[in-house]
Amino acid sequence: MSIRTRVIARYIAGSLLFTAAVVLLGACSGNSRVRKPAELVAVSNKFDLSPVWSVNVGSSEPFNFHPIVAGDSAYAASNGGNLYKINLQSGNVDWKVSTPEDLAVGPGSDGRVTAVVTTKGTVYAYDEAGKLLWSYQVGSEVLTEPVVAAGIVVIRALDNHFIGLDEQTGVRKWTYQRQQSSLSLRVGYGMLNINNEVVVTGFSGGRFGMIAIANGGLIWETPISFPKGFSEIERLNDVTAKPSLEGDILCAVSYQGRIGCGQARTGNLLWFKDYSSFTGTSQGPGLVFSANEKSYVTAFATKDGSQLWENAQLLNRDVGESLAIGRVLLMGDAQGYVHALSQENGEMLARIRHDSSPITAAPIAAGGLILIQSQGGKLAAYSPK
Repeated sequence: MSIRTRVIARYIAGSLLFTAAVVLLGACSGNSRVRKPAELVAVSNKFDLSPVWSVNVGSSEPFNFHPIVAGDSAYAASNGGNLYKINLQSGNVDWKVSTPEDLAVGPGSDGRVTAVVTTKGTVYAYDEAGKLLWSYQVGSEVLTEPVVAAGIVVIRALDNHFIGLDEQTGVRKWTYQRQQSSLSLRVGYGMLNINNEVVVTGFSGGRFGMIAIANGGLIWETPISFPKGFSEIERLNDVTAKPSLEGDILCAVSYQGRIGCGQARTGNLLWFKDYSSFTGTSQGPGLVFSANEKSYVTAFATKDGSQLWENAQLLNRDVGESLAIGRVLLMGDAQGYVHALSQENGEMLARIRHDSSPITAAPIAAGGLILIQSQGGKLAAYSPK
């Protein structure tokens, strides 16, 4: 079964859910071609990730949980309701709390307040010592991690409802409501926090925009692509992954749409071209990287969109979100491997085995370490050399 089929069958929300899933799965079962991941080729490691510490925080399956770093601590959670605060340098668990319900997304935190959202749409906020501060019922499913910044906890619900809550009291400060699409991908729509002032996030229909954290006001909105095709499934065109930022250049990519980069202040695009990805973009100096549904990894120039290289060695390995750091591009795959590619030419520089479960969340660079969390629950810190 192709990654496109599995994503649609699993994540579509709306009136066509059952029909679409049955049609797609039926077509898939009749296809004699088996989608096999590429065999791993031997690589002489030219880049090293040395393990420093690891903590089992519990499984996040079937969801995609991201850890977060705030100050000197890492915060991570599991679908089963465990929330951890971990010393970034030592890996010691400072505290662990169990939420009253299973969790749907990983935490958001500014180091003072840490917020999580349950599968029933309840927000729970904890203080620096792990003490419960407040709870808030959203009234809708939430699959996007909260953003905690400037005294506000920003919640994005699956129905395109944004809520700003006071981080100390949980009192609602503002709301922003977008029109609900008739058919969209049932996934988390990542929010990029910029300078604790705004979040940039994608929308269904191939658009993304910037929202003020202080009052929920929409600052700008830009289409990156437009729906194409005749059927509702063909016209799925959502910007689901978190946009990326390098300097004043912001880049985003849509599913079944386009990739493009523009000015962060205004949202005006410098360029765009046909491309499809739901694992998003990452950026290095003058470069933007993305992986398509076949796990071909491509580098474009952020100034004009010219393609600089493409690496097809990870074909069908279902690579996750990437991190561009130093001279390498890091990303995990569905079998728990972490791959390091050269940003310059796409050459495979190194590979390690994190564990045997999928790595969908982007690695995090903080405090001289690289943090990686798998869906199986292994959170580990590595020292890059």
